[in-house]
Amino acid sequence: MSKKANQLIKSQSPYLLQHAYNPVNWHPWGPEALEKAKRENKPILVSIGYSACHWCHVMEHESFEDEATAAIMNEHFVSIKIDREERPDLDNIYMDAIQAMGLQGGWPLNVFLMPNQKPFYGGTYFPNANWKGLLQNIADAYEKHYDDLAKSAEGFGKSIKLKEREKYGLSANENELSEEELQHISQKLTGQMDDKWGGMNRSPKFPMPSIWNFLLDYAHLKQDQEVKNKVLFTLRKMGMGGIYDHLGGGFARYSVDSEWFAPHFEKMLYDNGQLLSLFAKAYQICGEDFFKEKVNETIAWINKEMLQKEGGFYAALDADSEGEEGKFYTWTFEELKSLLGVEDAWFYELYNISENGNWENGVNILFQTSSYEDLAAKLGISDQELKDNIKSTKEKLYQNRSKRIKPGLDDKILSGWNGLCISGLAQAYWATENALAKELALKNGEFLLKRMIEGNQLYRSYKNGQAYTPAFLEDYAATIQAFIKLYQLTFDEKWLNKAKELTDFCLRHFYDQEDNLFYFNNPDAEELIANKKEIFDNVIPSSNAIMAENLHHLGLYFYEDYYSHLSDKLLGLIRSILVKEPGFLTQWASVYLSKKATTPEIAIIGKGAKELALSLHQIYTGPKVLAASETSDVALPLLHHKVADSSGNALIYVCFDKACQQPVGDVKAAIKQFPNLA
Repeated sequence: MSKKANQLIKSQSPYLLQHAYNPVNWHPWGPEALEKAKRENKPILVSIGYSACHWCHVMEHESFEDEATAAIMNEHFVSIKIDREERPDLDNIYMDAIQAMGLQGGWPLNVFLMPNQKPFYGGTYFPNANWKGLLQNIADAYEKHYDDLAKSAEGFGKSIKLKEREKYGLSANENELSEEELQHISQKLTGQMDDKWGGMNRSPKFPMPSIWNFLLDYAHLKQDQEVKNKVLFTLRKMGMGGIYDHLGGGFARYSVDSEWFAPHFEKMLYDNGQLLSLFAKAYQICGEDFFKEKVNETIAWINKEMLQKEGGFYAALDADSEGEEGKFYTWTFEELKSLLGVEDAWFYELYNISENGNWENGVNILFQTSSYEDLAAKLGISDQELKDNIKSTKEKLYQNRSKRIKPGLDDKILSGWNGLCISGLAQAYWATENALAKELALKNGEFLLKRMIEGNQLYRSYKNGQAYTPAFLEDYAATIQAFIKLYQLTFDEKWLNKAKELTDFCLRHFYDQEDNLFYFNNPDAEELIANKKEIFDNVIPSSNAIMAENLHHLGLYFYEDYYSHLSDKLLGLIRSILVKEPGFLTQWASVYLSKKATTPEIAIIGKGAKELALSLHQIYTGPKVLAASETSDVALPLLHHKVADSSGNALIYVCFDKACQQPVGDVKAAIKQFPNLA
């Protein structure tokens, strides 16, 4: 007997489609399901997950594929499935509700609502017996104690509607951070680091690129070698860890331990875009080939496994294959022995391979704990010989691994995550001149322009030739940032103009004039029970903080004082909590840093301008805005009234607050005019 499809069968999301043949009568979020709950007076069960989520798969198999469990859900609830990657706004609201209930958040996120969408109970993963018991208890409570549940839901409804200013005690502060406060932030962050394994002193370990990006920029501007060394140590440990795919390139989402050893094996585009940028910057700062290797391998992974034919990048690769977490990526000793010869004994040492396995169930995760240089010295061979051996052996194992059943691919395209990847590819090109990085970034930018933007409205998701779901602030912020980077990559003004148009759309539809913050969702697009504002960094940096940086940069490019003023207002609100607890506010710290050090406004005009601009990007990784043109026929205000030398050759103008230094023809001479905090 063939299974009957539920309402999710019309969805684009791979995660929702995974549940389309569950016996649960799932609905997508929308007016139909919400009206049904009101009409039938049933509580709503909202279940939120994503396609690469291991415990989401476990709960589906145990509970949502079980006929007896489905019967209870279908009788007593209107069940709604949500892909958190398509609807992060709803995930924000209901995750906030769970935390207001004093419960631990996570995914799968299961929340029970009254028919008016207000939550009264929830949790994450439940084993099947517990889940069935909970469903029955809630159904009974809804029938016998409706008024109590409604009262509880009203309370949580008020809690999640609380404005961020009130919730976190934010107040306007016009003062810039002092150098002492920036130093305090740096010391507080480095004081929380793990001296043995790098990263923050916690377990599990997430990469959190915005922390290391801030500290790298701070160390560079302050000329603080100790902070720089600590960040580079972290990045080495991350790149050597099991969290990195040593054969295929790219990073997993996090490690379950404190040593970067055993990853949660899903690979997300947003992590890899940010880490590409970070490792590229590390290579520029210290010149270590190790960082360049990770950059080039990750670019190759994006090109081979994440590139859609129109130029978009897919969202994620699953942790599971053949129903087992990490099976695609791990090796038994016997498998390796059958592929490697006696001369490859170094491989077992380099990656800590054990006959009995270095992880669970007798399998090995490739985990590097000593450097190539140390191993080469121990083996009595040159570094280059070892690197050549590593490259050929990794290629052999990669080809063999490619024959395995691959993890599931989440093939929807998310505009914000693509934006983060463009920014990473741009930095990678400046660091390595890898032509593929530039090609992928430009192709992806054109894809976003043609397929995911209509007029000045951006869409969140794209699949099967269709853009859908109006974008959230996360998407606008990352796409605007990416378009600014694409301008700096090509000096084609269309990218800056589109970045400005998207910014103006955000100011019209997302900006709360009372709070001086941007909403995460566009209140004009859909009415929700709460309109949230994202202040804190998570695995993706705060969208308000990225907008503060975008406004700062666009204000300098277009001589638009209003943008600069808004950027200052955003920063002023966060100032007091940033100094107290910077760990999840480092994207804000980066914007403050660029303002405190004074962002150089660089204009290059004349023959050879683009070559000088590329050279400048390669040498200087600090905060800057950079415009260039071979001719003086330009519309961009930052380039106005700048001229080439008497022979028509390019001159570099370094300006601060619209006042320019003596123009020079040499990049190193220009960099001498840049500020620092030392």
